Amino acid sequence: MALQAAEEETIEALKKWWQENGKGLMFAAVAVFVGVTGWLAWENSTASQGETASDLYEEILSLSLVEEGAELVDADSARIIILAEQLRADHRSSVYAKFASLFSAQQQVSAGDLAVAETHLQWILDNPGLGFMAEVDEGLILTASLRLGRVILAQGDAERALTLVNNLDPQSFEGGLGELRGDIYVALGRIVDARDAYVAAQQSGSSSDGLRMKLDNLPDES
Repeated sequence: MALQAAEEETIEALKKWWQENGKGLMFAAVAVFVGVTGWLAWENSTASQGETASDLYEEILSLSLVEEGAELVDADSARIIILAEQLRADHRSSVYAKFASLFSAQQQVSAGDLAVAETHLQWILDNPGLGFMAEVDEGLILTASLRLGRVILAQGDAERALTLVNNLDPQSFEGGLGELRGDIYVALGRIVDARDAYVAAQQSGSSSDGLRMKLDNLPDES
């Protein structure tokens, strides 16, 4: 009898607990289920979008592969620009959109559209990390910055290019950054500074023939 009474008390306690807490627990369980379902749906959607972005970027890569010394035909160049625009519009959170913008800027430079190339490179810098848990690719940002500096210099704005370069942390890009800084100083007529920048680029490990020619062709310091 004592055991039966204890069981009845336990049942009554469970009923009371359910009346007080059961509905809240059920709602919490539903919320967890919806959350997990939503997360899985988000993952599946993200994976699908990632595959689409990857396919678009792979097409850009395949179009860009030409024999050494050869140039892209106009149709392929135009297609690369279109694909990059599609990636920026539909998959702007993906790293593929950023790398695609490097390729599209390259095509714009080849076509002489420096202002448009600048906008594509600037887009990368303005969107360093987008999307859920997006991380900044410092190497990509530095690459885009160096190319942007050269595009700005090519447009005749050496002072703005110098400001951009001086705000960069070179990291492993010291050679390229030093050479660009030297080019900017040449444009500004600062020959001593240009020589120092070129020498610094060499000392950081850059040993290209182009860099050596730039040093050799510098006028005598006056």
